[in-house]
Amino acid sequence: MKTQDSISINANRARVFGVFCDLENAAANIGAITKVEVLTGASQLNVGTKWRETRTMFGKEATEEMWVTAYEQDVSYVAEAESRGAHYRTEYRFTPEGSGTRVDMTFEGVPLTFGARLSGIIGTLFVGAAKKALHQDLVDLKRVCEAA
Repeated sequence: MKTQDSISINANRARVFGVFCDLENAAANIGAITKVEVLTGASQLNVGTKWRETRTMFGKEATEEMWVTAYEQDVSYVAEAESRGAHYRTEYRFTPEGSGTRVDMTFEGVPLTFGARLSGIIGTLFVGAAKKALHQDLVDLKRVCEAA
């Protein structure tokens, strides 16, 4: 599964990037996240930062470990995870847009095991719900960025 989304935020790029990279306040900033535990590195993302995130998805709590594999201050970052036989990659790009910022997000899940490939076939039924959940994260972060 691969999906892309974008959102325009009425705040400068440094502010938007800072809010998106703030693990310490992620549970307060994103409605679906209930808990974040930083495992390696600082609570402000950078290459090598690793954390455990608990969120509510499809009415159930799920906990995943994620890590940052690419980071360019105020420009982009990539977070990855492996879970249930699949590899997940999420990239965020931050581009100045007038007096604000455009955030482009690309999420991709690639099955690594036969079981994950089978689950992926069934999972196509949930693609719309997954896209909606990812978009809601962007909306939640936009609200925080524009609040100050």
